[in-house]
Order: sequence, then C-alpha cells, then structure tokens
Amino acid sequence: MAPSPDAVRLARRLRDLRESQRLTQSELARALSTDSRVAVATISSWESQSNPKLPPEERLRAYALLFSRTDDTSARVRREHELSADERERFQTLHRELLGLRDAVRHQLDPPVDGPYTFDFESGRITLICPELPVDLRSPLAEEDDANHTRLYRYADLDALIEMWGHVRASNPELPVQHRLPTEIRADDLSDHLILLGGIGFNSVTSRLMRVLDELPIEQVTVPDLNDGEIFRSRDGAEYRPLWDASGDSQPRELVEDVALLVRLRNPFNHSRTITICNGVYSRGVLGAVRTLTDDAVRERNEAYLAHRFPGGSCALLLRVPVVNGTTVSPDLEIPQNRLFEWCPEEPDG
Repeated sequence: MAPSPDAVRLARRLRDLRESQRLTQSELARALSTDSRVAVATISSWESQSNPKLPPEERLRAYALLFSRTDDTSARVRREHELSADERERFQTLHRELLGLRDAVRHQLDPPVDGPYTFDFESGRITLICPELPVDLRSPLAEEDDANHTRLYRYADLDALIEMWGHVRASNPELPVQHRLPTEIRADDLSDHLILLGGIGFNSVTSRLMRVLDELPIEQVTVPDLNDGEIFRSRDGAEYRPLWDASGDSQPRELVEDVALLVRLRNPFNHSRTITICNGVYSRGVLGAVRTLTDDAVRERNEAYLAHRFPGGSCALLLRVPVVNGTTVSPDLEIPQNRLFEWCPEEPDG
C-alpha cells in the first residue's frame, strides 16, 4: 500500500531539514542520540518516500531544537533554555509544524486506533522482567562454572520472552530494551516501561506488583487442588481455571485450554511510563497473553478492539488460550468466548 501524501510530506520535510545543514544520516543519528540512541536505519525509515515510519513526538522536538539554531555550527541538540529569543521563536514554529504533519498522518492510520500500538513506545527505556526457574528445575548449563554456561537456562517462559523481545525490539528500534530476572532488578529499572512475564510462582516482581496494583480486580492465588500453577480469581469471587482433556485414567492428562491475564496500566512508580503484565496459569497462558498483541494473524484486529473498548489505554483481561497438540493458539479478541473477564478503570468491576 502506498503511503499517504501526509506521510510523504513529513518524510520529505525531515530530509530537507537534514540536507539544509549538510548533515549525513549518520551525523544526524549521532546528534539525536544525546539521551537515547537513534540508529542510522531509523533516520532512513523516517525519511523514506516509499514506506515512511512515524517518528515519536519527542524526536520531532529534538529536530526542532537542532534546526532552530542560527549561529551554532555544531550538530548538537541544545536545551530550550540555551536558545536565544530568535532561536526560541524558530523552535516553536518548527515544532508546531512538525507535530501538525505528524498529527495529519496519525489521523489516517488504518486500522484506526486511538493511540499507538500497545508495544510501540514514544520514549524511555523498556525493561522485560522475566520469571526465574528454581535451581532444581534448571539445566546444568545454567551453572556459571560450566564451560558451556548459558545464562538463559535460568529463565522460565523462554517462548514468551523470545516472542516479546523480538517484537519490542523491532517496534522500538531507537529505544533501549533490556531483560532482567527478578533478582537483578535495580530501583532505576522500576521507572521504565515495564513488561512482566510469568506468574507469581516464578516471578516475584509480578507477585509484588499485583499486590501494589490494588485497583486491579483480579488476583492470582494458589489452591489446594492445583499444585503446579496458580489460578485467577476476580473480586466477585469467580475463579478462572485451565481445562484438561477428559481421557481415561490410562492416558496422561493433556492441557487443552489455559487462562491468560493481560494487563496494561500506568506504571505506579512513574506515571509517564506503563506497566504490562502477561501472565498465565501455565506457560501456555503466558505465551498466549504475549501473542495476543504480537501474532500477525490476530494483532491488527486485537489492537483495534482494545483501542475502541478501552480508549483510555488502561485495561485488564482474562483470556481463554486454546492448546492444540501442545501448541498455543493466539486468542482472537473478536471472539466473545475468548474474553473471560474484562475490566476498565473507568467502569465498575467486571
């Protein structure tokens, strides 16, 4: 599909600004990397005439600061307070122009959504907090003194991590993305965009934050009859459990349906950032929560559903995750049976 005229207009304007100062794409990328890295490929994607990508608002502000200078010949993004009166006026005019071009492009997005995709972030670092396997469940290669030591053998829910990691990196090429185990989390990490993978059994940060998020009308709890996972319970007392096949005693039980929890809220430690929880009773549920918004087969429809159902962006859903021959099937939110429970902060529970 050909890009819209407005998208081409913005891309051409960004290229013209760069060329007006005789900067290469590499030089511009370095100038814009003051706070967080911008790749040359990202500059190229913003200037593309055939398939332009939409720059984040904060990057357009950096463009306006950089190209508003009148007598500074260095390729350096200055702070607004460093500008002269004339430069400040030029900055404000250029900033309004670039934001106007960007808004025109956003209004033509298809499918129409009220805001960016769930895992497309405007700014900031992104930290994935992953579950950690107990020592008795790890491969010997997880030991640091093994010659073939592999750090990822300490991680649980690796399918979900690989799926999410690849998607987030591809969607945010100019932003720093890291993954950590709960025992490696530092205080500064908690102010990032947080993506929590896994349940309360193997991810202590998920356990802690689900208690901190007291507005959330869903909890994950242990029950006596399920010793290898934790079920979900809503505030009204309803329980949501996985389903097993009805085979006879001679055949091992087979998981045919897991339950996934997908949550998006403001980060309680930094309201300019978000927290996303992708959880499940078992690992199939965790992967199902992730693939709800990463699987190309359902992603567009699911993003559109969330944008219209939860225009404020905050929500929590319990989802049915079918498992067929051991394979996780990505939930389609347009199928009502897949939505077991929905919650919006602006609405009554349930």
